[in-house]
Amino acid sequence: MSAKPSVLFVCVHNAGRSQMAAAYLAHLAGGAVEVRSAGSAPADSVNPAVVEAMREEGIDITAQRPKILTADAVQASDVCVTMGCGDVCPVFPGKRYLDWRLDDPAGQGVEAVRPIRDEIRRRVERLIAELPIAR
Repeated sequence: MSAKPSVLFVCVHNAGRSQMAAAYLAHLAGGAVEVRSAGSAPADSVNPAVVEAMREEGIDITAQRPKILTADAVQASDVCVTMGCGDVCPVFPGKRYLDWRLDDPAGQGVEAVRPIRDEIRRRVERLIAELPIAR
């Protein structure tokens, strides 16, 4: 891994789970990690219930937009975390791959998104503890 580790979060629409994970990592790691997110079939916008759930945590993701997954994004990342996108994520030697099985917040209200958000935060906190970052 490089001096500043990089993490890519991937889900199908890049409108929920991967957006929350990227926002938490950026927020909790305080700039010590390069953070990316993408989707195998990106939506037009981030799920409004996800935006609201993150706002409750004091994290504003209103400016975020879903992005398409590219091989370049995977290759530029030290860790690739997939969240229900199946086998579409390209695999490169020397990368660490994690698959986080989480419920999809698509079509859900904020009440249903909160437990998904909270589980993502727990997993991001564990990931931060494992990354070689200056503390």
